[in-house]
Amino acid sequence: MKKVLYTALLAALSLNSMEAFADKKSTSSGLDRVEASHLTFMREEEKLARDVYLTLAEMYPEQSVFNQIATQSEQTHTDTMRDKLAQFNLTDPNPDANNLPEEIGQFYGEEWGWYFKEKFDALISKATESELSALYVGAFIEELDMNDIVVCPEVMRESNYPKVCGLEYTDESALINAYSSLVDGSEYHLRAYVGQIEAVIGEGNYQAQYLSQEEVDTILGR
Repeated sequence: MKKVLYTALLAALSLNSMEAFADKKSTSSGLDRVEASHLTFMREEEKLARDVYLTLAEMYPEQSVFNQIATQSEQTHTDTMRDKLAQFNLTDPNPDANNLPEEIGQFYGEEWGWYFKEKFDALISKATESELSALYVGAFIEELDMNDIVVCPEVMRESNYPKVCGLEYTDESALINAYSSLVDGSEYHLRAYVGQIEAVIGEGNYQAQYLSQEEVDTILGR
């Protein structure tokens, strides 16, 4: 997936990426404001994935994929982002995130908390329609997550951040390694969700929800 995203996006975004680097200004954390905001964003986005999946596991207990991904992967991912915030002396927007179940669906980030609260509510509302809808929500989150890790979340771009603000932007090795691991995890999770979806709709019939169909098909080995 990383190679696909890099190849598909690098040509179109290289100029923007260079301009973004040129505008970098150091902060006390050692990261610039773009890197710092994106890292904070990803802490909350990984929490979003965990919280949605835990909620869906309660709604559809017979579908084990939700609990497995939430507890075995997304918990680790959001904790990793928390640890990176600490490494760079940045404030954790959700310091009590692991106080479960009370903190499920709660987002306190000054900059992005509102966005994740709205996103959580919308995704859960969609997932209540059926178990299949819930599986599509899981797949959507993984597609969204990969885009947001590698390139830049749409809401950040709309808030005047550069068009490239994630993995393609940073030159900080600790972030590159952490984000690359997240992408690997999201590839695996997408395959898991699509496998369950296509058990219902038929093999090969899943349509991409956020990434391009070519990117998704490559992840799925098609």
